[in-house]
Amino acid sequence: MTASRPRPTPLSALRPAAFGAEPTGERLARMRRSPQFVDGQFRNPAPTRQLLRGAALPMARTQLSREGRLRRAPVGRIPVHRPTDEDWGRPPASGLRITWMGHSSVLAEIDGQRVLFDPVWGERCSPFSWAGPKRMHPVPVELADLAPVDVVVISHDHYDHLDMPTVKGLVSSGALFVVPLGIGADLEFWGVPAARITELDWHESTRVGGLTLTATPAQHFCGRGLRGAQHTLWASWVVAGPEHRIYHSGDTGYFSGFAEIGAAHGPFDATMVQIGAYSDFWPDIHMTPEEGMRAHLDLQGGEPRGVLLPIHWGTFNLAPHPWAEPAERTVAAAHRAGAEVAVPPPGRPFEPADAQVVEPWWRAVAVPPVQGWPSWPPAGPEAARSGAVVEGAAAAVPVELPE
Repeated sequence: MTASRPRPTPLSALRPAAFGAEPTGERLARMRRSPQFVDGQFRNPAPTRQLLRGAALPMARTQLSREGRLRRAPVGRIPVHRPTDEDWGRPPASGLRITWMGHSSVLAEIDGQRVLFDPVWGERCSPFSWAGPKRMHPVPVELADLAPVDVVVISHDHYDHLDMPTVKGLVSSGALFVVPLGIGADLEFWGVPAARITELDWHESTRVGGLTLTATPAQHFCGRGLRGAQHTLWASWVVAGPEHRIYHSGDTGYFSGFAEIGAAHGPFDATMVQIGAYSDFWPDIHMTPEEGMRAHLDLQGGEPRGVLLPIHWGTFNLAPHPWAEPAERTVAAAHRAGAEVAVPPPGRPFEPADAQVVEPWWRAVAVPPVQGWPSWPPAGPEAARSGAVVEGAAAAVPVELPE
């Protein structure tokens, strides 16, 4: 399938290439045959609000709040681990190793294959280099220094998940791209050969080496440039190898589909679940940390099995909540559920088979809550059986809010 360039208009020269390309031909015909494509656009199984009615004005007030703005970003340098040969120089002892690169970008080394989810190496999640949310920490490893990956998996077309400069940087790597329906048009427009692109509908699978990659439902939406509503599909992803299974949520609201995905494909050695950029203004499309933990349990058949890696936080300022709040609330939710959670700084690899030691590194670079940092309760019997270990709270750097 070949992607056509956007139709020329007098304003074509002003149209950023990052907007991508419109799906055409057989690609568009296949999209229209999807059960998810209804009345000219992709839809979630249940009606989904992108923004609550009447939320625009109160949301603007919240975004402009002086103290709120200060809490939405770190006040010190975020610690970034630079992976070394000791980290990546030998295969994972357990056969599964995961490295969170920040936001939703994750490298998974699973059963001898390297899978890169939602890679965003750009400075801004935006079609422009001069505007839009700017990353709050550097990437742990330059793209040119990243060892070749076997497959790149994209969850949806939003700029904080599908980054044109990163895609272009990966073209020469020879990696395959596995994406939801329609996104192949963007990839071809940016130089990825059609033969290296596989587009899937929900519940469809493809094989890469010894891995099976399956597109699974998510409750979200798409949107890029001026192409109109819902012209590409969004998805979560299951990657299953001979010995291990992992799950990446992409962006999603909480919905009953997690239990169905778990029943069909789980349980998982690790889940990578969106727990940041939530708000009461858009409750249907992003999960809170507590909902993320509930999704993890659903995916594991209701049991606190495997390890939860919280994603979609810490790198870009995309919502009104305090910068460090997603990590704090996720760890607290894990304690209550007796579940194991890994919250490494960007770039630090971990193996889900190991006991996870949670160090609250974010507290040293965040504005403390007004009531101070909470004390985490000792791990209960369920957490002890899962192997979870949580160290005491790290001392936070005192911060005074400017007048």
